[in-house]
Amino acid sequence: MTDQPSPAATGRVLVVEDERTLAGMVAAYLSRAGFETAVVHTGIAAVDAVRENEPDVVILDLGLPGLDGIEVCRQIRTFSDCYILITTARKEEIDTLIGLSVGADDYLTKPFSVRELVARVQTVLRRPRTGSRAHAQKDATVWSFGNLRVDPVGHEVHLGGEPVALTPTERDLLITLASRPAVAFTRGQLIEEVWGAGWVGDEHLVDVHIAHLRRKLRDDPDTARYITTVRGVGYRMGRG
Repeated sequence: MTDQPSPAATGRVLVVEDERTLAGMVAAYLSRAGFETAVVHTGIAAVDAVRENEPDVVILDLGLPGLDGIEVCRQIRTFSDCYILITTARKEEIDTLIGLSVGADDYLTKPFSVRELVARVQTVLRRPRTGSRAHAQKDATVWSFGNLRVDPVGHEVHLGGEPVALTPTERDLLITLASRPAVAFTRGQLIEEVWGAGWVGDEHLVDVHIAHLRRKLRDDPDTARYITTVRGVGYRMGRG
């Protein structure tokens, strides 16, 4: 593992990539942007590095030898809520969707622009990860929707009295919806609230995270107790 600290570092980033030339280039761009950057080349080393160094962001290649990126992501999510951005050379949509289902926050397909990757890291580290920022910071009330309790300050979600294990992105989406339950948010509005105004990518990412969120809340789209689809618009909070 090679550390490349910057005296003006604005966050810790772990690059997990077995293509050493690409890994070095990505790390160099991140370091020049002011991030404390580390590089590992295997899945096992990635899990150990996240556990030991607690990075803010992990850039994770899916096509790792041995322990692949999907399993790495799954293991990281058992002990860390760092932001995970997966990269893959496989074009099939199923790969990225599987990656997101085990807790990744975002993805880029290869070949990608390193400048875009750096911009995404910068955007997410400006994000307080509380969803609907102004509302969550001003209101310490725990919001209730039937059996669902959402604590925007404590960043906790309970269903039927039991804690719900959500990724940071899933939690931020839920807090955003719960903060203004009468508002039907477009996908673009949710992207701006949760991922940040500087994010660039496919808005379909919102649908993927909403689907995972519904599954964890045991929410049937047909009954939509907690998350309602508003046709032609996007999503709003259900009544519980």
